[in-house]
This record gives sequence, structure tokens and C-alpha cells, in this order.
Amino acid sequence: MDNNDFQYSNRKYVLAMVAIAIIIIYLLRLFMLQLMSDDFKTSADSNAFLKQIQFPARGSISDRTGKLLVYNQPSYDVMVVLSEMKSMTERDTLELCKTLGITREWLEHRILEIKDRDHNLGYSPYTQQLFMSQLSPEEYSVFKEKNFLFPAFYTQKRNVRQYTYDNAAHILGDVGEVSPADIEADNYYQSGDYIGKLGVERSYERQLRGEKGVEILLRDARGRIKGNYQDGKFDRAPIPGKNLTLSIDIELQQLGERLMKGKLGSIVAIEPSTGEVLCMVSSPTYDPRIMVGRQRGENNRRLTADPMKPLLNRAIMGQYPPGSTFKTSQALTFLEEGIITPQTTYPCSHGFHFGRLTVGCHGHASPIPLIPTIATSCNGYFCWGLYHMLGNRKKYSSVQEAMTTWKDYMVSMGFGYQLGIDLPGEKRGMIPNADFYDKHLGKSWSGLSVISIAIGQGEVTLTPLQIANLGATIANRGYYITPHIVKKVQGEKLDTTYQSKHYTKVSRQNYETVVAGMRQAVVGGTCHSANNPWYEVCGKTGTAQNKGHDHSVFMGFAPKDNPQIAVAVYVENGGWGATYGVPFGALIMEKYINGKLSPESEAKAESFASRTIFYGNTER
Repeated sequence: MDNNDFQYSNRKYVLAMVAIAIIIIYLLRLFMLQLMSDDFKTSADSNAFLKQIQFPARGSISDRTGKLLVYNQPSYDVMVVLSEMKSMTERDTLELCKTLGITREWLEHRILEIKDRDHNLGYSPYTQQLFMSQLSPEEYSVFKEKNFLFPAFYTQKRNVRQYTYDNAAHILGDVGEVSPADIEADNYYQSGDYIGKLGVERSYERQLRGEKGVEILLRDARGRIKGNYQDGKFDRAPIPGKNLTLSIDIELQQLGERLMKGKLGSIVAIEPSTGEVLCMVSSPTYDPRIMVGRQRGENNRRLTADPMKPLLNRAIMGQYPPGSTFKTSQALTFLEEGIITPQTTYPCSHGFHFGRLTVGCHGHASPIPLIPTIATSCNGYFCWGLYHMLGNRKKYSSVQEAMTTWKDYMVSMGFGYQLGIDLPGEKRGMIPNADFYDKHLGKSWSGLSVISIAIGQGEVTLTPLQIANLGATIANRGYYITPHIVKKVQGEKLDTTYQSKHYTKVSRQNYETVVAGMRQAVVGGTCHSANNPWYEVCGKTGTAQNKGHDHSVFMGFAPKDNPQIAVAVYVENGGWGATYGVPFGALIMEKYINGKLSPESEAKAESFASRTIFYGNTER
């Protein structure tokens, strides 16, 4: 073979390899476009089809008596397909802004937000994206008349939440636009969808939201809608969300919020036999209706910036010293452990005195046995009881073992951990243990070092819900059912969590002793203003020490032998437990048991509602 033939042969192979390489590249690219990328498929589909998401009606919410609390009202979203905006003229764009009441700058900013893939997961220029949410029926009518001028824009029917009452905001919660984290966590959602943000709207989101449907519309080459694809063969109807029946009584909730107006704190009422929450007041509160519509974001920012923290649900998030209401749990523990009997007496000369240590108390008879001790709320008695328990070396090998035993009793009563209510954000409070004191006090600490926990001070903190649950547990003589807000979910059985009894470590007999003390407190002790001629009330006051004015606390239940309601009241800086706690608790019990307030009680409620407590330089 001569040199020319060799060069020709080489060129032939080179050209063949180049041709094969080009074919392979084209095939790979074709494979990528057809099988690995949705862009062209999405583009082609969007030219031929318009997939309209059909949003389900969100489940309604009612109170225990059937009164409608939350329902739906039609609203409309404006959607945009950005790839189709190229056909709009400058004049069309200005007319769009005029019709929607927006500026050109707002429109351009909104388009940049839609294109931001970091915050708009799953963005595609060929699919509908949320442009503007929650147009009213009137705004929708104006836009629909001119919609033909804006070929890239479509409307989508939605439902927005409406509220019958301006109460129970912390219980009901609200609905807002999904965050990127929501979309990441659940592929049900896409940008522009709505989700429960707080309250039962959040904790029962899956039941309330329902299931989306879809309507597939056919378009011609000019993008005009020609009807349903294959007569709706592939359409899917939305499935409405499930309705909720709450355990709260809205009239009782209204009374509680009226009493707490101008004050900080909480009122919680529970039905002892079921664990159903009858009312849950957190003050200050807000009107849930301001958290609807396009002004929701601004109103939420304003509430967040309020120094009084109206968004904080103090009933489950406030962690307070329980004060003397906690003495009931100490009496139960000391009785069960054999540290005391109902006849045991301790001295109280205006308090507990040991060397240089003094825990003060008000004047009353001394020495004093347990039942009148509960009635008069003696500090000295419970300090001596804790001192003798933690120092008992015949029963416990060390103070650490004694403290662990004490802690176990507290935990069995529902303290130190979340109770598990069906609302987001519940706090656990604080019950110290031996390790805690070993760390902070060294291992040589004694009962005298921690004596203040005997009277609900020191390191001990509870939520108002936990204090109310203590009342329900005593009313039941030794057990509680996990408190819950939802009484019934349409078409579902109630979670067994909210039906099971949790028994404490204390016998029924010892509970009866504490019940007798709480009854004596109402008949002739610190809760005497709660006494009435209709039914037997049992109660316990608390005056929780604070850097400023003391907190006013009450825990009680009624009737004594057939309890229908247990109540906890916590008024920050309210002073003595008898000042606000007892009368508020008595009014709540009367309203629920009798169905209404007497004229005298109504006048009392109005008087308390008009009172304002000052917090520093701020008036509430």
C-alpha cells in the first residue's frame, strides 16, 4: 500500500469515528431530553393541557355544644404561567396592575420571588405558580371581566377560614401559606398551598385538609380552553376535609376571656372523667379573624412584636411557680410514703424555722394537723414534711434516694414532662431531681437546701394546664386522662391516648384526705368566697412569689363527690390567691355546672372584667 492509500484509509476511519461520535451525542441528548428531563414534556403538556388543581373544602370546627366556630368562605387565587407572559404587551401589563391594584414594581418583585428556586421548590416556567392569593368575590369579579387581556394569568377557587366568634384564637390557630420546610417535609404541598400554622389547625392538619382533586382542560394552538380532556375521564374530584368537634364550651371560653381582660395569665378547665378541656384562656389574646386574608402577614408581625406576647399560649407554654396549689401533691406524697398521717401535727410559728433558715407563713392555729393545714395553706407544715422525708435515713439510704422517690411521685402526677395535649408547643415545666441538685449544690446538700419546693417555689415550675390536671386527678381520686381539645373527628375514632387512665403512685384513701382538706378550705379557709348553696366546691389557693407583685393562683373542682369540672386560674401579679384566683375559678364552675351565672355573679364578673393590672409602666 503506497503512502497516499494509507492516508486515505486513516481519514476514512477518522471520519467514521467522528460520525459515530456525533450520532452517540445526539442519542444521549435525546435520551436526556425525553427520559431524564421534564422541561420539554412539561412545555409540551402546558401547550396542550391546563391542569387545574381542585382544592378541597377544609373541615369545619365546632364546639362541644354544636356551635360552629370555624367555617369556609370562597376566595380566589391568581395563578401565572411565566412562559406565557411573553405574549403580553406593555399595555396589557399596566392594565393588569390597575385591575389588581398593584404597582409595576410589585409585579416585577413578585415574579422574581416566583423564580427563586431556593424558596419556590419545584418551580417551572411552564406550570401555574401562585401570583396573588385570596381575592375577595368582588375583586375576583373585576379581574374575571378583563382576564382575556392577560393570557398568562388564571384564577383558581379556594376557601379561606372564617370565624364565628372573636374568641379561642390560641386553641383554633390559623392557616397560612406553606414554607419551603413544609413542602420538603410533605410532597402533598406545593408552593402557594395553605397549611395549619397554630392550634388545632396545625395539630389536626391531615384530617382538616382533605385531598386535592384535578381538572384537566384541553387547549388549542392559541392557548384557548376547548373543554375537559376526554370529557373529564382523567379528572379527579377533591375529597373534603373532616370536621372537628372540640371539647371546649365557647360560652365558657368567652366568660374566661372576659374575666382575664386587662390581665396576664391563664384559665384552664377540664372535665375530670374524660380529660376534655372545657376552656383554655390565655391572656392577652387576639381576634382570630385578623389572621385571615392578605393582611395576615402584617398582623402576625405586629402581634409578634407586642411585648405582652399575645401569640404565646400561656396555658401550655407559660412555666410558673405553682405556689400553694402544689402543697396538695406534697400531702399526697408524704401520706403515701408514711412520713405523715392525717393526724400528724407540725408547729408553725408564722413559718418554718430551722437555725437561721426561715420560710414565713401567715398567722393560724399551731400545731396543726393535715386537713386544717390544707384549709389554711400552712407553709410550715409542708416544709417540715419535706425535711423529714429527705432526711429519713431509716427509709432512704441517702438524700439522693429520697429525692428520686419524691421526683417519681411528681412525675406520676403529670409534672416535669409534657402531658401530651393535642396542641403544638406544650412545655414540660420543671421538676428537679437528685442529679440536678448534685450538679448545682454539690453532693452534700440536704432537705434544708431545697425546702422551698415543698410549697411550690424554688426550682419547681408547672404550666396552668398541669395545675388544672392536678385538680382533675384529685377529683378522680388518683388518675387522670391526658387532656385534649378535640372531642371528635368526623369518621374517626378518638386516639386511645385520650381515653386511657394514668394512675398516680398514691392510693384513693389518701386522695380522700386531701379532698377533705380542699373542701375545708372552701367551707372555712382560704377559698371561702367559692362556697355556694348549689354544690360542694373543693379548692386550694396559691400565692406564688415573684420579683414584683405575687401571682394569684387557684386550683379546684366541683361537685365534690360527682366532679364535672376542674379549674386552674393563674393571674400574673394578681396578689393573693383569694384576690383573683378564687373568684375567677368560682365563676367558671358556676357557669359550667348551672349553665348560667346568677345576677349577683354576673355583676361580679363585670366588675372583674373592668379591672386592669399594671405591669411596670405598661397597662393591660
